[in-house]
This record gives sequence, structure tokens and C-alpha cells, in this order.
Amino acid sequence: MKLINTLCSALLLSLSMAASADPIVIKFSHVVADSTPKGQAALKFKELAEKRFPGKVEVQVFPNSQLFGDGKEMEALLLGDVQIVAPSLSKFSKYTKKLQVFDLPFLFDDIHAVDRFQNSQKGHELLTSMERKGITGLGFLHNGMKQFSANVPLRTPADAKGLKFRIQASDVLEAQFKAVGGNPQKIAFAEVYQALQSGVVDGAENPWSNIYTKKFYEVQKYITESDHGVLDYIVATNTKWWNGLPEDVRKGLDEAMHEAIAYGNKVAFTEDDDFRAKVINAKKAEVIKLTKAEKDQWRKAMKPVWAQFEGEIGKDLVDAAQQANAK
Repeated sequence: MKLINTLCSALLLSLSMAASADPIVIKFSHVVADSTPKGQAALKFKELAEKRFPGKVEVQVFPNSQLFGDGKEMEALLLGDVQIVAPSLSKFSKYTKKLQVFDLPFLFDDIHAVDRFQNSQKGHELLTSMERKGITGLGFLHNGMKQFSANVPLRTPADAKGLKFRIQASDVLEAQFKAVGGNPQKIAFAEVYQALQSGVVDGAENPWSNIYTKKFYEVQKYITESDHGVLDYIVATNTKWWNGLPEDVRKGLDEAMHEAIAYGNKVAFTEDDDFRAKVINAKKAEVIKLTKAEKDQWRKAMKPVWAQFEGEIGKDLVDAAQQANAK
């Protein structure tokens, strides 16, 4: 009887310890607003993951650079200070030069071409291209095509000469603006509004969602509909942490993330025109629609950047990206 009581006590203690075990805490850090496609995808992942693993997984979402700015989030991921980040594709160039393909100006006709490329075999290979560096890509997340903005109208490449443009830390983007006589300045995303407001820089490049949610239209007189590049993200995790999760948890989180990314991408597709309309309706910045001839001038001026970086990126990737433009 004493043995039975001992076994029962041990079982109850074991169950109590299991019930009180701390959940797996996942810190998801990003630099934009909750209302953006990325912000909504992050919140959807939290919802899906916690629903799938009630009490076992807790997802903490930190938007608007609350934890780390875009210059520190990759370091934080590798140090284990956060478990998931979703930096723009430009942030990965120090880990693989192949992802610079997304920064090449005028490479993709539209966001649907970007989507086709990302869902191709070449695109999927890019997600696993950094695992030796400790980074696993869980999927591509859209934000949208980029537009030029400045306090002077940008209709032709000559209009950009001498202007200071904020860029992300990207050699390709630096070369892109230098190709038209601009002066690129690397500035953290959280500091862009103040930099534009104070005149530290004259212009920038952003998709409509960022232009509206971060209120850049308040501090830029003109926005040129150029669609010259793409600002997308890779949702990334620490490879060692990810592979160390229980198999069932890792599988469930992977499924939740794919569903969240699909949700965020749907938002990006459907809301891009809405964000554009909101900027126009605010009547604080003039939106310039380029003619075909004007856009061709920009493309011609910036296309030499392709040849400059083709060796680092790989001609096969550049060719595959161009093929994705075919409807």
C-alpha cells in the first residue's frame, strides 16, 4: 500500500510539474507598424501558434523597432535574444550575396512576378542558403513595389542628381542611386521620418504601405510611382534554436507560419491600392505617374547595376528572375 501511495504521489508530482512547465516563449521582432502586411502576418502567427499549442507556446510580437532596430535585429537573432525576425531582403547580403537579386532595379515587372520567382525552385533554395551561417528562412513575405519620394518632382533620372536618398544597408541600392547621380545615405528605418523632416536626406524609396503607415507622405512633397524595385522580407529564425524544438512543435509552428505568411501576402496584394489611395486622399504629397518614356529612362540609367552585381548574385538567378516576368 505504501508503494502504491508513493507511486501515486510521484505521478501527481510529475503531472503537476508538466502542467506548470514554462511555455516556449517566441519573441517575434520587427520594425514596422501592426497595420502593415508584415505586422498583420506577425499577429496572425501569434494567433495560430498559440491556438495550436495552448499553454505550450507563447508568441510575443514586438513591432515598430520596440526591441531592435533594423540594424541590430539580425545580430539579436544569431545571439538568441529573439527567435523570429522578418528583415527586408537587403539585410541578408552579408550572409549570402545571392539575395541581392531582389535589390536589382527594374528587374521585376510587378509584385506578381516577384511572387512567381519566390515560389520557384530557385526561390526556395534561397531560403536555405544561409543555414551554415545559422539562419533558416521560413518563407518570403511581401510588402510591395517601391516608389521614389523627394521634395522635388522626380520625373527623369536627371532630377535625382545631387539629392541625398535614404537607403537600407545594401551595396546594390547604393549603386542604384549613384547610377543617377544621387547621394545614398544608410539610415535605420526607425530614423527615416525624422531624417526626411529635418532635411538630413532629400528623398527615399518605400512601398505604399510604409509611406502611409509611417507617415512619410507628411514630410515628402512628391511621390513618384516608379515600381522600380521590391521591398519584401524573409521571415527568419535561428537555425540551432529551430532544429532544437520538439519535432511536433517545429512542424506545427512551420505550418502556422506558412498560413500566417499566406495571410500577410494576401493583405499586401489587396491593400496596396488602398494605401496608395490614402496617401493621395491626404493631399499632402503630389503623386507623379510616370509615362512609359520616362520610366524607360530610369530603367536604362539603372540597368548597368545588373552587370555590376551579376557575378556576386549568379547569372542563373538573374535569368530566373527575368523569366518570372512572363505571365
